Amino acid sequence: MVSTSDARLRVAVAGASGYAGGEFLRLAVAHPHLEIGTLTAHSNAGSRLGELQPHLRSLADRVLEPTTPEALAVHDVVVLGLPHGASGEIAAQLPDDVLVLDLGADHRLASTADWEAFYGSEHAGTWPYGLPELIVSDSSGSTTQRTRLAGARRLAMPGCNVTAVTLGLQPGIAAGLLDPTDLVAVLANGYSGAGKALKPHLLAAEGLGSAVPYAVGGTHRHIPEIIQNLRTAGAADVSISFTPTLVPMARGILATATARLAPAHRDADADAVRAVWERAYADEPFVDLLPAGQWPSTASTTGANTALVQVALDAAASRVVTVTALDNLAKGTAGQAVQAMNIALDLPESAGLPTEGVAP
Repeated sequence: MVSTSDARLRVAVAGASGYAGGEFLRLAVAHPHLEIGTLTAHSNAGSRLGELQPHLRSLADRVLEPTTPEALAVHDVVVLGLPHGASGEIAAQLPDDVLVLDLGADHRLASTADWEAFYGSEHAGTWPYGLPELIVSDSSGSTTQRTRLAGARRLAMPGCNVTAVTLGLQPGIAAGLLDPTDLVAVLANGYSGAGKALKPHLLAAEGLGSAVPYAVGGTHRHIPEIIQNLRTAGAADVSISFTPTLVPMARGILATATARLAPAHRDADADAVRAVWERAYADEPFVDLLPAGQWPSTASTTGANTALVQVALDAAASRVVTVTALDNLAKGTAGQAVQAMNIALDLPESAGLPTEGVAP
């Protein structure tokens, strides 16, 4: 148990030169209970952080070390902002009492078959899933995933797209209002979600003024994770058509997810539908159901650990429409990691986390 009065926990960040690692550091430097320890990188080892993350002025002179278990192990918290498939080997060599936050996908999926089918490598194992707001429905009733995070020392952070779609749909799934076998999600995604690796289709000359879909036709790696979450929320079977689209913005996800009303609820009106989402998120500090008629925008979430949600009933189509906006680097990745870390360490859940966006 960590005292919240004067504890200063040393945190190491592997992959500090990347977008996810940099975002965690942006939040960590203002966290009242964290002290920044070792920062590591792979190809950028030996560089000063200020050369790669010039916005992190207080850490600009820090020199990035090579990523090794030895460099990371002497910390209270280790953040792994590594490419998919790279976290498992490092994590396996860290002490059991160190809190390890994996920002990659290595430990998210419970199904080894799903991992091998979508990632094509050996599964590293399954860790407690770090989406505190995930609804957990079982024979004893409904609770949230945060009850499973307290005291954990290994946490798998959700995918950013997964977070947006899950938060949009799960209230209706948990309540039995929606048909989980007829789900459609279309997302507008900022380019930072693709990471910093230099690829021709991610250049500004290719992306500016253009919107382009990717991983179309059921091939996106986040699909089994979305299905896993909605089953946790209470769905017996899930079928979802998921299409992400890159749009010319640096940060943000706008997820439009729709579902047909379940047969038992075909006569539900708009007020009854909205009431389900109101009940689900009434006490959530980082998920806001907007007033009726007000729609989420990605700009409203920039830099904040906040997801903005709206729900509407398309009565003519007998479908519920949800729209969720979040910052893919904050609530979608690093902010969520800080939130889950706080719960695991018995710190105030909101410590170090902004809820106000940056505008214009």
